[in-house]
Amino acid sequence: MAGTNSSEIRIAGVGRLYVAAADTKVPTTFSTDPSTDWATGWKNLGFTSGEGVTFSKKDKLEPVDVWQAVSPVHFVYSDRDLTLKFSLMQFNEDTLPFFMGGGAVEAVTGSTGVYKYEIADRPYADVRALGLEFTDVRASDGATVTYRFGVPRGQVTAADDIKLARKSAAQLGITYTAMAAADGSALASFVMKDAAYAPPRAHTSLPQPKEHPSPWPVSTSTPPAPSASKPSAVPGRSSSTTRASPCPRS
Repeated sequence: MAGTNSSEIRIAGVGRLYVAAADTKVPTTFSTDPSTDWATGWKNLGFTSGEGVTFSKKDKLEPVDVWQAVSPVHFVYSDRDLTLKFSLMQFNEDTLPFFMGGGAVEAVTGSTGVYKYEIADRPYADVRALGLEFTDVRASDGATVTYRFGVPRGQVTAADDIKLARKSAAQLGITYTAMAAADGSALASFVMKDAAYAPPRAHTSLPQPKEHPSPWPVSTSTPPAPSASKPSAVPGRSSSTTRASPCPRS
């Protein structure tokens, strides 16, 4: 909706991150339980740091310069980077391999409750789908709005240092970059349950009052045209004017 409207301001009060196999679609069903909506193929990555998620879209344009102008006359799109940066707070069988770039956690044979994760000697492609959801409360009526953002293909392109200290929690800082699909499908997509995106209602004109029939008969005959003949003479007068003859002189 055009114009100022405080109910369209969005604050990501509570959010969640999910990871799945590549090309997994973002759910479009919205129920009261998000875990049910994201149940098919998606894994919740758990707690993230209070900074939330930093969303970045950067396009690189190359100017086309010509001799006849001092400003570019055209731009060529040469690059597009779509990234999400966040820090995971939980260490488990889903978050650690995702941060490290693939692989899996395995149980140690002969040791109960002991597991291991091995880091490969070189990086491998670890393409996955990433999903994000956050909710907000609309200021106008207190209704809850939900936003979802999904990247069907992408991978971790940067990992922050892990700081192990006594006075702070260890974090898995991740930069995830979207990848283009071979079939030319969308790089990412938003799915929103928000009335702010509803098209404006069409203007409906008020019904016109019905015309009631007149109680008096109305003649539909055409009145006669006026006569072109001269008006009739007035009785006692001649139709022509006769002047009196002058008196004879003596």
